[in-house]
Amino acid sequence: MNETPKAERPHVVFFGRTNVGKSSLVNAIAGQALSLVADQPGTTTDPVEKAMEMLPAGPVLLIDTPGLDDTSELGSLRVARAQRELVHTDLAVLVGEAGTHLSASETAFLSQLTKARVPVLTVFNKCDRLPLTPTSEDIFVSAKTGYGIKALIERIAHTLKEEAIDRPLIRDLVAPNDCCILVVPIDSAAPKGRLILPQQQVIRDLLAAQAEALVVSCESLPHALTRITPKLVVCDSQVFARVSAATPSSIPLTSFSILMARYKGTLKPQIEGIAHIPHLKDHDRILMAEGCTHHRQCDDIGTVKIPRWLTEHTGKNLAFTASSGKGYPDDLSPYAMVILCGGCMVNAREMQYRLRKAQDAGIAVTNYGLCIAYLSGVLQRSLELFPDLPPIPNLS
Repeated sequence: MNETPKAERPHVVFFGRTNVGKSSLVNAIAGQALSLVADQPGTTTDPVEKAMEMLPAGPVLLIDTPGLDDTSELGSLRVARAQRELVHTDLAVLVGEAGTHLSASETAFLSQLTKARVPVLTVFNKCDRLPLTPTSEDIFVSAKTGYGIKALIERIAHTLKEEAIDRPLIRDLVAPNDCCILVVPIDSAAPKGRLILPQQQVIRDLLAAQAEALVVSCESLPHALTRITPKLVVCDSQVFARVSAATPSSIPLTSFSILMARYKGTLKPQIEGIAHIPHLKDHDRILMAEGCTHHRQCDDIGTVKIPRWLTEHTGKNLAFTASSGKGYPDDLSPYAMVILCGGCMVNAREMQYRLRKAQDAGIAVTNYGLCIAYLSGVLQRSLELFPDLPPIPNLS
């Protein structure tokens, strides 16, 4: 993992009307021509992303969006795509045009940002067209001349730093020199020649805590346990039952997926959602929602294994629908339950949005790791590491 993953970068999204210079501004901040720039409205048709370093905040993701007032033939679709970026926006930069007041669409969007509790900076571009250099407290810039660009970068970076939340993945569960065993299955679903992102991130977080990581396969776990007594064992959720049987009950056990849900801030309500599984009925529809897109294997965890295990456990004739990437449905009313992935490829704000959307619709929501822990009979054990969690609901 040589670069900070996109999901770990604060998302700085540039919104505004058509032709206020959003794309030119993003290009000026990034120092390169990322977005197509032209005088005609509607030039930006899809969000454009750029990963960069922005000190003192560190790695960020800049996102340019279509105009909020696009009236072209495909305008409504472009506006919808711009609005879609709101669900994972960590900082919104609302770009207006110097010398004009905010329009009705801009003012309405500011209200949306406030309602969604998204931090926002309002910036007025094209100040080179003004007769005098602006001196008010508003942020004035010129993407054309470079005026105010450096100050805007510093303002964005400092705002992100102030808004940042330190979210430990595993380092708060260990002390220096503690050893943790990480069980990584090497099977048909494992990516060739590399570890999946949550496994990499747990190793990195253990190193930050000056702890040790012993990475083993399922087959070598019993031998590893004869050599050391680890502080805890972390495994892939798919092998929960097997790892639990091999690991003494005195050693805490959890999964990468459960750690990731805690890291994203969605674990507590997802525990409550588990209580709905015993109440599933014939023909209930369940949404399996993944944050990334990938080629599905013949025994894919989200579309094959969990549906099979849930059907066998409940004895019900259940219907399953899968979504991936940005395909999370706007309408969740057809579903009796939503099961989210760990969210390693999606930032915390979007994972929390997906959770809230299900909650607001009155739909039970949990995640892959918790679901598998419950079906494997190790749910209680998988959560004993986290004393601040609510009691596990009655699952009878």
